[in-house]
Amino acid sequence: MIIEGIVNLNKPKNMTSHSCVQEIRKIVGTRRVGHIGTLDPQADGVLPVCIGGAARVSEYLDLDFKKYRCEMMLGLTTETQDVWGETIRDVRDELERRADITRDCVHEVFASFEGLIEQAPPMYSAVRVAGKRLYEYARAGETVERKKRDVFIKDVSIRKINLVDYTISFDITCSKGTYVRAVCSDVGEVLGCGGAMSSLTRLASGAFDIDSAISLENFGQLDEEGISSVIKPVDYPLVHFGSAVIPDENAAARFVNGGYIASSEASFESEPIYAEAAPPFPIREEFKRAYKVYAARNGTSTFLGVAFCDENHEKFKADKVFFRGSAG
Repeated sequence: MIIEGIVNLNKPKNMTSHSCVQEIRKIVGTRRVGHIGTLDPQADGVLPVCIGGAARVSEYLDLDFKKYRCEMMLGLTTETQDVWGETIRDVRDELERRADITRDCVHEVFASFEGLIEQAPPMYSAVRVAGKRLYEYARAGETVERKKRDVFIKDVSIRKINLVDYTISFDITCSKGTYVRAVCSDVGEVLGCGGAMSSLTRLASGAFDIDSAISLENFGQLDEEGISSVIKPVDYPLVHFGSAVIPDENAAARFVNGGYIASSEASFESEPIYAEAAPPFPIREEFKRAYKVYAARNGTSTFLGVAFCDENHEKFKADKVFFRGSAG
């Protein structure tokens, strides 16, 4: 079975993202499978899984927003910032005497987290410090200094506040690299009682949403034709880039072989989202001049790869070629 593209998987709870990749490897019969954006084992929801050469597209998805539905518990502080970790402090029995924790106060605190904020990655995370994953230090009982990073919270919408059991349900849309359990912990800290994430569902990751996601069980029951029908093409998630078409076969062949293309040799169908507008968070400068490049062949467009224009928009060259075969 030769398949290349991206499957929008609805990851089940109590399963690692790596285990999902292993299962899909078995189903499609290739080892060239990898996921975009790890989900914790206890979390579920959207997990884009790349098959074949599609995994090479992941470095272009830094502009993607991710949306989550989360529930957190006030009054509980744990090592992992979620309810599954070792308890550090538990004051839930004291919360009913806390007159300062009101609905208005909760709304005010959450609102303060919108926009560009600094966030320290959790000790139990895959971030590397001095060549080691933070979770490796944590499992060895060590705590290391973690440099805070800028993350962008586009929107936080509180769905429900339960002041009987002191749980809060909310939706959050955020940039890549944001740890939602760290948000829960930080909210609890601001409220002065601690907080821990108790459930998490990823509703969307860039162009992929949960409404169109397929379960691992259903994916495994598909035949080759069915699998091909649910696989998205490699250019599908590149929604923030512009689009250019090369109509000449010789120029298209030159592009896939690493040659420069004059801008006059291409038709620019759309511009990158941040070509003129200021991005809400720091991005690679090249992304402001990034294009999906296609060859026009027999009335159809064939995706060739991603290219960056020069600063004067006079020429461009492939940053990555995804097309296999003859572009001419």
